[in-house]
Amino acid sequence: MHNRSMFLTVPTLLTWTRIVAIPLLVGVFYMGLEPRLQNLVATVMFIVFAATDWLDGFLARKLNQTSSFGAFLDPVADKFLVCASLLVLVHLKRADVFVALIIIGREIAISALREWMAQIGASKSVAVHMLGKIKTTVQMIAIPFLLFDGHLFDFVDTLVWGTWLIWLSAILTVWSMIYYLQKALPEIRRRVQ
Repeated sequence: MHNRSMFLTVPTLLTWTRIVAIPLLVGVFYMGLEPRLQNLVATVMFIVFAATDWLDGFLARKLNQTSSFGAFLDPVADKFLVCASLLVLVHLKRADVFVALIIIGREIAISALREWMAQIGASKSVAVHMLGKIKTTVQMIAIPFLLFDGHLFDFVDTLVWGTWLIWLSAILTVWSMIYYLQKALPEIRRRVQ
C-alpha cells in the first residue's frame, strides 16, 4: 500500500477519531453542563469511541486495508483513550489514584517491552494473550460505569459496580504484566548474559 494512502484508509481514520475524541471527552466535564447530563454525554462518547476499536479492526480485514501503521496506531489510540478517561475519573474522585498508576504504568512498561522485543526480533514472545483481552474488556465496562455514576434500571449502582470492576481490571493488569514479563524473561536473560 502506498505510504500516504495508509494514513487515509477508513479503518485508520476511525483510529484517528479515537485520538481526536480524547480532548472532546475531557472537555465535556468543563462545559458547565448539569452533572447528570455531562455524565451521560461522556459515557455515550466513551462507548461510541471504544466501539470504533472493534469497527476499525473489522473494516481493516473486510476491506483488506490492514497496514503496519494501522497495527501500530490502533493500540496507541486505545491506551490514550483509557489513560485519559482514568485521569478524568481520578480528578472526579471516582477512581483511586493507585488504580490509575497500576493501569497506566503497566501500559507504559508493556509497550516499552514490546518495542524492545520487536527490535531484537522476538515480538512473538509478547504477542497479545487472552489474559490481556479479558483485562481490556473489564476496563472497557468499568470506565463507562464510572463515567455514568448513576443508577441503571433503578437498581444497578454504576459507581459501585464500576469501582469493583476497575479494581478487578487493576488485578488483571498486574497479572497480565507478570505473564508477559515471564514470556519475555528467557530472551531478556539470553541478551543480558
